[in-house]
Amino acid sequence: MFLVFLIFSMIPSFECRAPSHLLIILSFVCVSLQERMPQTPPFAAMFDSSGYNRNLYQSKEDGCGGLYYHDNNLLSGSLEALIQHLVPNVDYYPDRTYIFTFLLSSRLFMHPYELMAKVCHLCIEQQRLSEPGQDKNRIRKIAPKILQLLTEWTETFPYDFRDERMMRNLKELAQRITSGDEMYRKNVQQLLQNLLRKLATVSQYEEVLAKINATSTDRLTVLKTKPQSIQRDIITVCNDPYTLAQQLTHIELERLNYIGPEEFVQAFVQKDPLDNDKNCYGDRKKSRNLEAYVEWFNRLSYLVATEICMPVKKKHRARVIEYFIDVARECFNIGNFNSLMAIISGMNMSPVSRLKKTWAKVKTAKFDILEHQMDPSSNFYNYRTALRGATQRSLTAHSNREKIVIPFFSLLIKDIYFLNEGCANRLPNGHINFEKFWELAKQVSEFMTWKQVECPFERDRKILQYLLTIPVFSDDALYLASYESESPENHIEKDRWKTLRFVSKVNASGQSLMHGMAAASAVVVTEGHGMVYVFVHRVAFKVMKTVQSVEITCQQR
Repeated sequence: MFLVFLIFSMIPSFECRAPSHLLIILSFVCVSLQERMPQTPPFAAMFDSSGYNRNLYQSKEDGCGGLYYHDNNLLSGSLEALIQHLVPNVDYYPDRTYIFTFLLSSRLFMHPYELMAKVCHLCIEQQRLSEPGQDKNRIRKIAPKILQLLTEWTETFPYDFRDERMMRNLKELAQRITSGDEMYRKNVQQLLQNLLRKLATVSQYEEVLAKINATSTDRLTVLKTKPQSIQRDIITVCNDPYTLAQQLTHIELERLNYIGPEEFVQAFVQKDPLDNDKNCYGDRKKSRNLEAYVEWFNRLSYLVATEICMPVKKKHRARVIEYFIDVARECFNIGNFNSLMAIISGMNMSPVSRLKKTWAKVKTAKFDILEHQMDPSSNFYNYRTALRGATQRSLTAHSNREKIVIPFFSLLIKDIYFLNEGCANRLPNGHINFEKFWELAKQVSEFMTWKQVECPFERDRKILQYLLTIPVFSDDALYLASYESESPENHIEKDRWKTLRFVSKVNASGQSLMHGMAAASAVVVTEGHGMVYVFVHRVAFKVMKTVQSVEITCQQR
């Protein structure tokens, strides 16, 4: 639950309040089959103001065993009945809202590969696809519907198919329904090609993220030992606040795009009380892209604080503060609320806020307005109002520039967390509480719309590289830089400053000694003097133990 702690540490406590506007836009792959398939409306029509609309499709009777309806809305059902409800037949195709909601929430009760295996079994057995003399007309009627279901699954939840068991079941079912029909075979090939392309793209993205993190770590080591070797000046790299806001939006939209809808569920998954053997997804990390996005928020906050605390002169620090205020305002105008909040958080960090002499030189009127917009009081009422306005603008937009809506992501996660914690997954009779999962799907579906917008701004590689790889200071390093800029004002600050300076010197000495001993060790090994080699490393061990002891003492203070 580290992710929960990380998010909650960034947001004040508030009452849960769910968003009220829903929109999802997804595309179909099997274009050539659309006329023969159930005509699915866009996701914007899936969730109306009253919730799930069961009348969008031909549906099964209310008396379907194991399912409970009220006012034509599915409220609960046994897991087996819900799985059965997902599988199409000659006379039935499930509502698209149901497909999305069940595929999203079912992973709380079973692994996706287990669900896929059951779906394959039901399709093969119920439609008699395993019989050698199967009716060709019957196959032609059911094949487009099964292909449509597989298309929606692979398009909306492609990461499920990183599991080889999922791919194996997918290929088996596809082979059953396409045998002897060249047209269906071509559509299945297209489906698989699109899926493999998506999986290859996300793998490349994760490799790039790993390289970016490694580069940032390497440069942070250089910064600690040779601070003068790295020029830290965001204004030199990009002197236009609007341009920087555009590049921040590039990063936000790219990282949003790679978050799968299932990650919102998997981030808070808990053990199913009716399952004594397993915790779904407990054996694999399944929310890595979501966590990377939360880490980006933290990085941007610390980058802002670092850029402000680093300049030696007061007027330069004031200039950087005013610059970031302008960047934050441009982010607000664009609809990039996540970068806006990250910048505000960075400027409100204690090492920055304590710089009273610096702030005295800053015109703060614009910053006060931005803080008011993101005020956490009344459950972020002002922000939620602005978010609804941006969402409405997006609905009627004619350009990608007007469609941009990037929410304050940690608050979205917290809303979903409270929804998950506030309602039981199962009812007392053992039924799945599907009413809860309609609400969950509404919140996630709105996110699905926001993440699909293509960034309309031109990329600037130099600025992007700076934002993603320039090292940022830790809390202690920020305090040390802050105290060096403006002297401590009370005994607590003075004591902390002395401690931080001492630790900094010990760390610097320890690193220098370690570099020297590493070189000495290499020479000793070459010459074969084992006794000296052991002695050198014992000294190194003692030095590092001393550094660790000092750090522990400082933390206790």
